[in-house]
Amino acid sequence: MSGPRSHPWWQEQPAGSGLRQALVAARVGSWEWDIRTGEMVWDTDGLRLLGIPEDYERRIESWVALIHPEDMPRVMAATQEALHGHGVYDAEYRVCRPDGTTGWVQSRAHLALNGHGEPVRMIGRVWDTTESRIARESVGQALRFMSDAFWAVNREWRITFLNVEAERLVGPSVDVLGGPLWGGPAGLVPELETRCRHAALDGTPTGFDIQWPTDSRWYHIRLVPVPDGLTAYLTDVTDTRSRAARREAAERSAAEQAARIRGLTGALAEAVTTHDVVEVAAAHMLSPFGASGLLIQVLEGERLHVVGAVGYPQAFLRKIDGIAAAEGHPLLHDVIASRHPRFIASATEYVELAPALADYPDLAEKNAWAILPLITSGEPNGVCVVSFAEPRRFTADERTLLTALSGMVAHALARARLYDAEHARAQALQRGLLPQELPTPSALTAAVRYLPASTGTEVGGDWYDIIPLSAERVVLVIGDVMGHGLAEAATMGRLRTAVHTLAHLELPPEEVLAHLNDIVSDLGDDSFATCLYAVYDPVSGVCSMARAGHPPPLLVRPDGTVECLDIEPDPPLGAAEPPFSTAELRLPGHGLLVLYTDGLVESATRDIDVGIAECSRVLTTDPGRRLAGPGRPPPVCGPDEDHRADRKRLDRICDTLLDAMVPAQQLTADDTAVLVARLHRTAPGNIAVWQLPDEPVAASLARDHVRGQLEEWHLDELITTTELLASELVGNVVRHARGPVHLRLLRGRSLICEVSDGSATTPRIRRAAEMDEGGRGLQLVAALSQRWGTRYTADGKCIWTEQPIPPQRS
Repeated sequence: MSGPRSHPWWQEQPAGSGLRQALVAARVGSWEWDIRTGEMVWDTDGLRLLGIPEDYERRIESWVALIHPEDMPRVMAATQEALHGHGVYDAEYRVCRPDGTTGWVQSRAHLALNGHGEPVRMIGRVWDTTESRIARESVGQALRFMSDAFWAVNREWRITFLNVEAERLVGPSVDVLGGPLWGGPAGLVPELETRCRHAALDGTPTGFDIQWPTDSRWYHIRLVPVPDGLTAYLTDVTDTRSRAARREAAERSAAEQAARIRGLTGALAEAVTTHDVVEVAAAHMLSPFGASGLLIQVLEGERLHVVGAVGYPQAFLRKIDGIAAAEGHPLLHDVIASRHPRFIASATEYVELAPALADYPDLAEKNAWAILPLITSGEPNGVCVVSFAEPRRFTADERTLLTALSGMVAHALARARLYDAEHARAQALQRGLLPQELPTPSALTAAVRYLPASTGTEVGGDWYDIIPLSAERVVLVIGDVMGHGLAEAATMGRLRTAVHTLAHLELPPEEVLAHLNDIVSDLGDDSFATCLYAVYDPVSGVCSMARAGHPPPLLVRPDGTVECLDIEPDPPLGAAEPPFSTAELRLPGHGLLVLYTDGLVESATRDIDVGIAECSRVLTTDPGRRLAGPGRPPPVCGPDEDHRADRKRLDRICDTLLDAMVPAQQLTADDTAVLVARLHRTAPGNIAVWQLPDEPVAASLARDHVRGQLEEWHLDELITTTELLASELVGNVVRHARGPVHLRLLRGRSLICEVSDGSATTPRIRRAAEMDEGGRGLQLVAALSQRWGTRYTADGKCIWTEQPIPPQRS
């Protein structure tokens, strides 16, 4: 024999076969029973006759369960007789369908034997005999006392028969027999008369559900036309409908729960911070349950700390924040310790459970609570309390759903707290890496602003700096590490540190960017950064700039006009191939140099070119022109009231730019850094330059020039030390280098003495022995100077020294 079948054998016949057509036309069902496995397969008509769904369990037991208990012995006897006698199986019996209806069926089958003559399969047919059975027993005792109501009417619609159950519905037989069906309660049933007439006219059985007016119960009426009239079967389906209604309600409830869980799952997936999680939980757990408050507390050590709350008075939150879990709130502690939720229906029950907390319901203004443990990785880490303004009883579905939702909140909260901790560390790192206070060189007055992104909470890699150099020169640098996060903030710190080191080596801008490019390239193929590096010399007014993928700077001239400086761009750091290009621009004194990152001018809705044009327009507006216009230059020897006033004007320019370009209500995905610097020029009267011969007499001439100039500047206290410094430096050049030799004095916040020559050799301090006649010159220079150093120029090098100017001369 073959294996298990998914359908009876006759359905394997061709669609046009006579057997199959005949069975379909007669609405005869077929079945097949594998005696060895117990599998029993019915075709579509067979399933319809039995009233069972197509996804039924294909077992002999499924069929046995449908047999009416009174007919069971007879059916089983017929089955056993067929099996033992190898004969034909034939039985007529009632089936109790799952929908509550009962019907008569006739079933006949024959046995299939194996090679040993043993029955292995029973193959049969089944058809509905309800009508013929009733026709045969229309006045029989079985029909009289069956549980379903039954009546019969003749062609004149007069009642000819009622069973006991029908009498209860329609009236006693002695009162209604022979009378019209519509004369009694049946006349009150909507559409009953119409349906009965249609059934008799069509000659086709029909069925429908109605609510009977006398007992308000639901019945399924099956109308069956017969030669002499019409019969009606009324099956009480009230319980079936109730079960179906409860099942539908349960399905709706399950669907609603699933929808709530899906909604909360999706929202929590987008929640990043603890604050986000609290807001999402409140939105999905308060209104759907009619709750008025949500409180989330996390366990830190032995204490519970409030991380978020909605709908609670501040006084109550202050009272419970940081309380000891075990001693301060035993209800919460019990929930955490047991890891099981607790549902409290009233304030009275609350006080009974925790007498020491009798004032809590009034303080919290709540009268029912669902206290839910927050458990992640099997460990409790806090509680989520959903509270209600009025007393209430929690249904089983509500308890299940609230518990499920709290589990999702627990995992989202744990993730958010990890994120918050990382974000706090990243912010602290970024705050520590950015300049805490900008230097105030005499070459410029500057103001800066840094605005973090408003969407997302990862820190960015934008940075800026001002680095004073020798000869009153100053470095302005601004950059942006692409991306957000702790790694980007750390990269920014590395680059800023490298910039400081490289700047103090007096390297030109293109070499600084080349070294930074190496650093970024070593971080990996996905690491990139932009940078603009500028060196401003207030003596000449020349600004040397190089930019790697960074937006161009803007120059606001003293007359208020704005110019986007044309500096050839190079690719971003990490993607560039040195050498980088440097532009040297002569900038006007008292003009504004505006440096910024792309967050100021570029967004999802604004192209960078449009943003730069808009930024230029803001700077040329009346407020921009008034703020950017030239003020009195600060004195050369330190800040005073004019310098501080100019700083305030630059602060307002920064605020004006941010208000216009990045409004507070606008969501931004990138950080923004702005550096605005007013450029100052060193007054000609504070500069003195001499060319000296490349001969030993040059040292004497240098002393004479220094004495005369310092007397003119009224810096008599510095004459002796400056003479020694100039003499020693010039003497070193004459002995160890080559000309031309230049001496320059600069008066600013300090006195600068510079000696330049045409050699690229770097002087260095060496330790002289006690009997050496030379070798102590640079030691003397280091001892007499506040700072000193060497920088290379296009024609050689320059050795410089700085001495503080006495306060009374400032």
